[in-house]
Amino acid sequence: MRRTQTAENDRLRLAVIIGSTRNGRFGPTVAGWFTARARRRGDLDVDLIDLAETGLPQTLIDQDDPVPARVLALAARLAAADAFVVVTPEYNRSFPAPLKTAIDWYCEEWRAKPVAFVAYGRESGGLHAVGQLCQIFTELDAVTIRDAVLLPRYWELFAADGTWPKATADCNTAVAATLDRLSWWARALRDARARHAYPV
Repeated sequence: MRRTQTAENDRLRLAVIIGSTRNGRFGPTVAGWFTARARRRGDLDVDLIDLAETGLPQTLIDQDDPVPARVLALAARLAAADAFVVVTPEYNRSFPAPLKTAIDWYCEEWRAKPVAFVAYGRESGGLHAVGQLCQIFTELDAVTIRDAVLLPRYWELFAADGTWPKATADCNTAVAATLDRLSWWARALRDARARHAYPV
């Protein structure tokens, strides 16, 4: 019984955020693949957050205004997470505006937690979007993971039977390394937050 309880307590809560809300988006396909790989590990409880479904307001409130119910609902899910993975496309060398709005609604929910990125786009594979997101999350006192999963020309990774990605695609190897490092940081920072309050 003690071993089972310890194993349960050691599980990490991972929030995977789909950052695109546009019509015809590819984000859910990428997120579905990533979350399936994450769930295979057995040490992660995955919460898939689709910004197209959260209905966050586009206009931020002033400091003394009441917080909208949808913002509070997502805040609870983010606060419960030990780590985050942001799935984002790259549009015009950046990331989608709804993702920036979603990030800006929150502050302490990101603090002293690790964030990894899965990005897709044309030749850059989302590298420009990831670079900007790293700067933003650093400002919020989150810890960004160096290893991102980049998907250049992601449309070329369909298998002959229509599944995505191909079994031979490099991303299948990259995702394992990213999850390993994200999990390490998630445990280290979770333990640190439990021992000492983060200075603000």
